[in-house]
Amino acid sequence: MSIYAYIAAMAVTTYLIRALPLTIFRKPIGSAFLRSFLHYVPYCCLTAMTFPAILSSTASLVSGAAALVVAVFLACRGKSLIVVALSSSAAVLVTEWIQYLGNL
Repeated sequence: MSIYAYIAAMAVTTYLIRALPLTIFRKPIGSAFLRSFLHYVPYCCLTAMTFPAILSSTASLVSGAAALVVAVFLACRGKSLIVVALSSSAAVLVTEWIQYLGNL
């Protein structure tokens, strides 16, 4: 199969995923439970995609966990995204540096 067929298949699939709910659910959703469930779905999906990447994108699990702890702490304290990102990166750098010095 050519690459264009794959691209076309994915374009149709992506379009259907977005268009079907608009055509199926014409009236506003009345159920408070269903509305709250649908409200939290994007956050859950983002967490499910991001969390494993945080722990596996560094050289060791320890530095990934340190970055996660720093990010969660600063985010809960209301810090801006740039402060959280830079602080998490600094936590990885310091943790990796400490582990490197410990292996010498």
